[in-house]
Amino acid sequence: MKKSDDELFAEEMAGVTPLPADGRAAPKGKPGEPTPAQLARRRAAEAKADDLNPLTLGEVRPVAPFDELAWKQDGVQEGVYRKLRLGRYPLQATLDLHRMTVREARDALYAFVLEAVALDLRTVLITHGRGDRSATPARIKSYVARWLQDLPEVLAFHSAQRQHGGYGASYALLRKSPEKRMDNRERFARRN
Repeated sequence: MKKSDDELFAEEMAGVTPLPADGRAAPKGKPGEPTPAQLARRRAAEAKADDLNPLTLGEVRPVAPFDELAWKQDGVQEGVYRKLRLGRYPLQATLDLHRMTVREARDALYAFVLEAVALDLRTVLITHGRGDRSATPARIKSYVARWLQDLPEVLAFHSAQRQHGGYGASYALLRKSPEKRMDNRERFARRN
């Protein structure tokens, strides 16, 4: 004797409990606690982000809390560098690295510089702190001094003026985005 589709369906659904009236299943585990799959995805994303970030977490040359940070790539004009050093360019964005671990500061600085270049920002302020009261003096400041030199998007940097944080902050001059460089080439080519 053949069973109807309704009878077959009822047999298959015998041990199933229906969803509540709102149509949502109750989550397993504690609310807000990530599932093992979510944790695995997070670890994979962090590992991938680490692979893309070229900034070192190894040892760097230490600087003292009251050392002045100063560096520029070859080709940066002295007048441009002087204006940067004296804080004469408008600050278009700031990044505060206070109370961050070295890894957090590294990730934040890398993302900040890439985003600033994508937004065509040229002059930014990075507040790293002097680190004169920490167990390892000027640790973040030392890393920032190295990282800024390692990023090809950074043309120059210098310790900030007192009103912008003094030895606990640095101005950074960023490379123009490719679109901005093309605009300048086209604009100056028309003049000739």
